[in-house]
Amino acid sequence: MSNHGETATQHPADVVRGLYDALAKGDVPGVLARLDADVTVDEPAPLPYGGVHRGREAFVGSVLGPMTGWADVAVTGTEVFEGPAGVVGKVSGTLTAHSTGERFPLIMVEIHQVGGDTVREIDVFVKDPHELAAFFARAEAGTR
Repeated sequence: MSNHGETATQHPADVVRGLYDALAKGDVPGVLARLDADVTVDEPAPLPYGGVHRGREAFVGSVLGPMTGWADVAVTGTEVFEGPAGVVGKVSGTLTAHSTGERFPLIMVEIHQVGGDTVREIDVFVKDPHELAAFFARAEAGTR
C-alpha cells in the first residue's frame, strides 16, 4: 500500500517540544503555528491573565500580550514527557520586569492535549500563582 498523498503527523511530544522551542526563541508565529485555531488555555485564576482562553488570538491578546508587556521572558529549560493523560511539559525561566528590573524565577508545569500536529488544550500550573501575580502587580505599578 502506498502512502503517497498522505501526510505524516508528528509525535505529540515533538509537537510540544516545537512549541517550547518557538517560545524560547520569542517566535510568536512559530508558537501560533503549533496551536490549534481553537486552542483552550487554562491559566491559574490568581494571575492577571488567569482563566480560560479559547483560540489563538485570545491566547496572544490575553496571555502572551500582558505577560510580555510587563516583563521579558527568558526560557532557560524545558522538559517534555508523554503519558496517558497527555503530554506534560515543564518550562523553567526568568521573568524580568520592564519597569523595575526585578527578576522572578518561573517554573510552569503544563498538561497538553495534542491532536495531529497542533496543541488543542493546555492546562497550566505554577508553584505559587499568588506570588507570580504579586510580581506582575509590582511590574505594572513600577515598584519592587
